[in-house]
Amino acid sequence: MNRIEALFQKKNKNILSIYFTAGFPRLDSAPGIISALTSAGADMIEIGMPFSDPLADGPVIQGSSATALRNGMNIRLLFEQLAEIRKITPLPLLLMGYINPVLKLGVGEFCKRCNEAEIDGLIIPDLPPEIYQTRFKPLFKKYGLDNILLISPQSDVERIRRIDAAGSGFVYMVSSSSTTGIRSGFSENQISYFKRINDLRLSKPRLIGFGISDSESFNEACRFANGAIIGSAFVRLLGERGTGEDCIRQFIREIRGNITVEHFPPE
Repeated sequence: MNRIEALFQKKNKNILSIYFTAGFPRLDSAPGIISALTSAGADMIEIGMPFSDPLADGPVIQGSSATALRNGMNIRLLFEQLAEIRKITPLPLLLMGYINPVLKLGVGEFCKRCNEAEIDGLIIPDLPPEIYQTRFKPLFKKYGLDNILLISPQSDVERIRRIDAAGSGFVYMVSSSSTTGIRSGFSENQISYFKRINDLRLSKPRLIGFGISDSESFNEACRFANGAIIGSAFVRLLGERGTGEDCIRQFIREIRGNITVEHFPPE
């Protein structure tokens, strides 16, 4: 049982996963951010691999990626920074980014280095599930890596069920068809989408991402899934207020707020 599976067995509601971009705001920020998030009470951490053309990301994460690249962040350096990360955190750690840097390093070498750093899973939005299954699934399995696949409001039932079966760890529910970013509340169409996915009773846990930025949106997402992912709001905090532990702890405390999950279906 890996750390992601253990997390969902131990705590299958109100899970808070936090995304940040490696190399932002400073080149060496990642270990300190991971340590602070761990002590602050995050449940899972997604480490963004900066890329020069982050098409799925909004302006906040795009900006952080550009800054990280200017700072000198790259895949090889990231793995160096994560070499002893398990001395800092027991939390599930995922790498999130685009397929090009992975292909450049080599998928086998990339997966091997993830295993050496005790990374638990990958989120690669532009890796099609069909390509993953036919070409890369054995490598992911060999090195003990979950592959987190995404669904969106445009995903039809057949594709959603294929993704539920093909991926591992959890299903990443993209809340809208737009890029990542900070928004205010969910629309009626988004709520309808969340309810539709609930009704499918998928086999894997679900986390909602894109547009989760405060206690209200986190609380609302937790009504319809096992938890939520916060990226842009946290990255903006790092850019504006820095990486101090007290600042990060206050952010997590504010996000947690008062959790209500009356509409979450029984397991």
